[in-house]
Amino acid sequence: MNTERIESSEGFKGSRSSRSSGGSEAFRGSEHSLPAKHRCKELLPDLYQDTGMKIYGSGKPVRLFVAGLHGNEWKDTTGFLKSIEPPKTGTLAIIPFVDCGKYISTLNPGYYSGTGKNILKAIEGLKPDIYIELHSYSSENLDKLAGKNRLELIGVPAYSILKEGVLLGSVSPWVRRKYFPKEALCLSFELQKGNVESRKFTAHMLEILKEIRSRDEFIDYMKKEFPVQAKKAIEDYRRFYGEI
Repeated sequence: MNTERIESSEGFKGSRSSRSSGGSEAFRGSEHSLPAKHRCKELLPDLYQDTGMKIYGSGKPVRLFVAGLHGNEWKDTTGFLKSIEPPKTGTLAIIPFVDCGKYISTLNPGYYSGTGKNILKAIEGLKPDIYIELHSYSSENLDKLAGKNRLELIGVPAYSILKEGVLLGSVSPWVRRKYFPKEALCLSFELQKGNVESRKFTAHMLEILKEIRSRDEFIDYMKKEFPVQAKKAIEDYRRFYGEI
């Protein structure tokens, strides 16, 4: 991607852009637009027909935000990324929609080699410093995500409850360990379906994150705004991944 600011780039299919200051190789002919015969085309409203990757800004840090990863989560999450404004500094790449087919957990490595293969293409090509996945959940599943026994039952730490039903956790350990250096910021957010305040707070957090410049800057923000949750998240991370 060149050093010019891209205010509204097209999907990456056939893109010839390159970043001179971001440190990653350009995408060339990658397929991030939704295929014409994709099974989700008829389900998505006209607003979401263009679901390819877009890139705004240039240079470091490079941020990648992804939504609509599986099942019907796109109904709650895709709109956030379709309407997000460009960052004041650095680069923001967005994939507003991935798939609306059968729900396959992102904790399953097979997700990223199948349904989520374009996410890996983006990660490998952009080498983002900040990677955010946006999910949604039904209120009856709160304990499955944030329950204290999640590590024992599922093998990953429980989400932290931030505010208005919004949960914060790590992305799939398989992706975190294989594709990112330890200094990268990799987060998974879960907003509560049907909760207007949850949606408002999610939008607020995305505005914060699109301007965050590093993992350490986000940690400092969390310690100030959500000290209890920050302590838990740091402790969980250290137990699961090792030193920060």
